[in-house]
Amino acid sequence: MRTYTLHPAKGALVGEAHGLERAHLVPDGFSWPAFAFGPLWFFFHRLWLAGLGVLALLAVVAFGGRFLGLTPIAGFVITVLVSLLIGLEASSLRRWTYARAGRPVRDAVTAANAEEAEMKAAARWLDGVPTGRTGPAPHIGISVPPSDLAIGMFPFSEGRR
Repeated sequence: MRTYTLHPAKGALVGEAHGLERAHLVPDGFSWPAFAFGPLWFFFHRLWLAGLGVLALLAVVAFGGRFLGLTPIAGFVITVLVSLLIGLEASSLRRWTYARAGRPVRDAVTAANAEEAEMKAAARWLDGVPTGRTGPAPHIGISVPPSDLAIGMFPFSEGRR
């Protein structure tokens, strides 16, 4: 099962069908096409800034390896590692680009494939189910204010001073 995020068009309202016409579903996880094709994958998805950034990163790696006098095998290994990083972060860069364009994540669905994800996201969107929190999370069941909590420690074992 894979997680997909829904990025509807700017100004789309939950429950209205025309908001889904230009919506994008972005799969979470490793992207093999982004790993294999790098900047071309970003340009294909119209992610111009991210594509230029990836192209610049690959150019810096290539010229940096040449400048440092690395062997061709070392240069190849470094390029594969950078491509691996690109494949891992491609979905995140795609979400970031959509958020910059006014299309933040409005829903997330888990599905076996893209078609199932589209059906689930469309059904939830058209039902008008609120998909995100509108305010801060309530602190139900916590006996101390959130400012007194310690992360990674055990504040309740010492007692109050």
